[in-house]
Amino acid sequence: DWADAPIMPTPGAVGDILQTIAKKENINVVGVDIGGATTDVFSVFEGTFNRTVSANLGMSYSISNVCAEATMPNVLRWVHFDMDERQLRNRVKNKMIRPTTIPQSLESLIFEQAVAREALRLAYIQHKEFATTLKGVQQQRTVGDTFSQQTGGNTIVNNMTLNLLVASGGVLSHAPNMNQTAMMLVDSFEPEGCTDLAKDSIFMMPHLGVLSAVHPEAASQVFERDCLVYLGTCIAAKGLGKEGKLCFNWTLSGDVNASGTCNFGDLELIDMTPDQTATILCDPVRGFDLGAGNGKKVSHEVRGGTVGLIIDGRGRPLGLPEDRQQCQMSMKTWVENMALYEEIDVAVATA
Repeated sequence: DWADAPIMPTPGAVGDILQTIAKKENINVVGVDIGGATTDVFSVFEGTFNRTVSANLGMSYSISNVCAEATMPNVLRWVHFDMDERQLRNRVKNKMIRPTTIPQSLESLIFEQAVAREALRLAYIQHKEFATTLKGVQQQRTVGDTFSQQTGGNTIVNNMTLNLLVASGGVLSHAPNMNQTAMMLVDSFEPEGCTDLAKDSIFMMPHLGVLSAVHPEAASQVFERDCLVYLGTCIAAKGLGKEGKLCFNWTLSGDVNASGTCNFGDLELIDMTPDQTATILCDPVRGFDLGAGNGKKVSHEVRGGTVGLIIDGRGRPLGLPEDRQQCQMSMKTWVENMALYEEIDVAVATA
């Protein structure tokens, strides 16, 4: 009697607003909400909605499980300097018993964001295994399938056709620098082709999900204008090659005009503000696909954002060098190119 509309669980409401947007804009969307204990992943591909809750993949109560499942070497590959594993294990345990603490140093922030990458990566793998076409004659999921999160046939999640990737949750929404949010998304979800990146500004998506049940148009407008903060666009080639060899040529025309080459292993940031749009023409070499097929030219409409345009030539699937020193060198180059921790470094130096 106290509410005009049905009371909804948070993941259900977030799923509703993403479905509303996907249907209205006719796009494929993936959303993620990473919390202290669980990570929720939502997807809408070709009108089909799927939601998974990855229990024990979180940033505080479940942080030990993330490190155990991903393994510490996999977490540390995202860190561009040496860290003492014994100290890190103590840090992980402290985070678990004091879940409300936040990083107080640059080192602890970088480590926490490395853990977040692995939590997101593992949650997305689980989501892709669940979001499948159904096997055999069964054409409809039963309640039992949903609760047990049984897998079916081929996954319907296709990163090449993904149009929008939305981030939510403390470690993503409240990162000190939005470039960090963008890179956590790109590193863990590995978008292909042309993908817009955005984040939920003030955890508004659940409320808009409930509103969409009553007034979908109003919910869509608020979602677009006040809820989403557009980070920019990621252009990424699918395929693998040799370090330093040509991956694709690109030409940008519109509000921003530029051109360049992207070699395998490169990661570049082009400055594009939120009000700027452009068309990018990509000409990949044989073995790389940017949306039109192997080695075929393709053009995409791109939009700027608080981060800009990310040109990613690291290949898909994304593989980091196995040698620790080489991996650190690659990470250091990417961190510098993306200006991930510049402002914080200055703040630490002047403190």
